[in-house]
Amino acid sequence: MSVVQEVACPMQAHPVDPLLRSDRLPHILCPGCGIGIVMHCYSHAMVESGIELRNHVCVSGIGCSGRAAGYVNIDSYHTTHGRAIPFALGVAVYNPALRVTVISGDGDLSSIGGNHLIHAARRNVDLNIVCINNFNYGMTGGQAGPTTPLGARTSTTPFGCWERPFNLPHLAKAVGASFVARWTVLHVRQLKDAILHGIRKRGFTFIEVLSPCPTGFGRPNNVGDGLQEMERYRQLCKVDHEAELGDIDIDLRDKNRPIIVGNFVDVEREPFAPIVSGPVKPPRSDAGWAGVRRTTIPEEQNGVHT
Repeated sequence: MSVVQEVACPMQAHPVDPLLRSDRLPHILCPGCGIGIVMHCYSHAMVESGIELRNHVCVSGIGCSGRAAGYVNIDSYHTTHGRAIPFALGVAVYNPALRVTVISGDGDLSSIGGNHLIHAARRNVDLNIVCINNFNYGMTGGQAGPTTPLGARTSTTPFGCWERPFNLPHLAKAVGASFVARWTVLHVRQLKDAILHGIRKRGFTFIEVLSPCPTGFGRPNNVGDGLQEMERYRQLCKVDHEAELGDIDIDLRDKNRPIIVGNFVDVEREPFAPIVSGPVKPPRSDAGWAGVRRTTIPEEQNGVHT
């Protein structure tokens, strides 16, 4: 084929091209960051789910991982810090036909958003949670977070972290998640399959994804760049679907400690469905409404018939 013919030949589109917002590229992620791989897996899972794209919704919070909602070309919400799950809960409960996925970071979901996480799991709300764990608050300067290993150095713990970290799969199982998994960004096929299962499964699903943060965590802890951290995943990861979740804590700095990954929990529970017997109306008495300006909404606007 001549050069002229080669240029004239239209380039074949990639299957997930329509799912990514090219107008937002190039991205802001650091070299070696694993968040792009997670978005790649999520995009492929949506395509393979067989569910119409208009019925997929992506919700995220604040942080590097929270940028995911802005890069996928579907209905999405980039919410306030720690509030991704309550935003997503509102969408999922209001319209159960939608498949709502939350993609956010370990700090956003398990620190300021920790209470939302445990109560959504307790209720078994129909949400698919993808928690990207890079062991620190990457976007705001590499501070220690709820998953930072004991002794690890960060910008706020220059002499080592003294707080015991969350074991997120153990926490998710304990509070009632229907599906719990942990994979790394090296396990592309397993991660895509786990996200696909989470999309299809009814109830609260939680997938922890271990991802490099060369800038905020790798550099100060001698883990290395993104490829070097991926090499540690290759050497240290052990698939054990039957693992005792209380014993799967992580410390990437220990080159001899296995990192346990797998699909740990997959049970059937009735998803959360609020029972509503009729329209909720304010009390007839004005006693509880002192000082509140009351506005009358026409029937045709609110759809409530009295």
